[in-house]
Amino acid sequence: MSLEAGFPGERAWILSPDTAREAAASPITSDLLVTHCGWYPRARHHGRTRPRGTDAVVLMVCVAARGWYADTRGRHAVAAGQALILPSGVPHSYGAATTDPWTIAWMHASGPHVRAFERALPDAGRRGVVVDMHDPVKVQGLMGALMETVEVDDRLPTVMRASGTAANVLAHLLADLRAGPPTRQEPVLRVLSHLRVHFDKPARLGELAAMAGFSTSHFSALFREATGVSVGTYIKRLRTARACELLVTTALPVRVIAQMVGYEDPLYFSRQFRNVRGCSPSAFRLRNGPTVAAGAEG
Repeated sequence: MSLEAGFPGERAWILSPDTAREAAASPITSDLLVTHCGWYPRARHHGRTRPRGTDAVVLMVCVAARGWYADTRGRHAVAAGQALILPSGVPHSYGAATTDPWTIAWMHASGPHVRAFERALPDAGRRGVVVDMHDPVKVQGLMGALMETVEVDDRLPTVMRASGTAANVLAHLLADLRAGPPTRQEPVLRVLSHLRVHFDKPARLGELAAMAGFSTSHFSALFREATGVSVGTYIKRLRTARACELLVTTALPVRVIAQMVGYEDPLYFSRQFRNVRGCSPSAFRLRNGPTVAAGAEG
């Protein structure tokens, strides 16, 4: 393990060669291995130029202030709330802004899992990517947990824990990329929060669109982009999920559960339930739920 100092308050860690060799042949770490990570607060004059890139993905989470990176496509800004992903083998330069230098949490990781992550990036990982994080605090917390984990020691169990945390970070960033900019998603997220609370109430598309501040057609497109399904299908899934919970944890009659999740007609509820779960509510309860007293299904 190597702890180095360069900036006031800096924390940095490098995996020892002995543990790296052990990890290369071990489950979990052979698939995704964190080899370097650190925390650079207000890293004035921080920067690197790598004409041939690196043999690992380089990930930097900008916690505060600003920085930049450059590649063959030009120079790009990186600001607080964003993450910079530099895939392996991609030539690049980066650095802190002169007047307002960034604070970053960073890591290098390699392995088959990382290669798959890179292939899922824009241009299949042939260029750097700036990600607008949807939940910066969550990702920053994960990067902090990664740092705290590896600072204990660099024995294999510790490196395994680091691999799990790193995989979580990569999943969050890839999901944020797929979802699109958070400013585009925020109005839809407000509607989703509303629906999760009021799923049992009638939902009119026009009213939901007005809540988000869009026309009906624009809202429908954004909703499908955010969830992958229509508003009606999303509500049906919410209602079915709650119905499943009630079927498993209570002995309430199906007709009562239908009303509790927003269906006045038990037969229509059963059809909708079967459409989502592939079986009737009674069959679902029989397979998964408690013993129900005779006649309770009435």
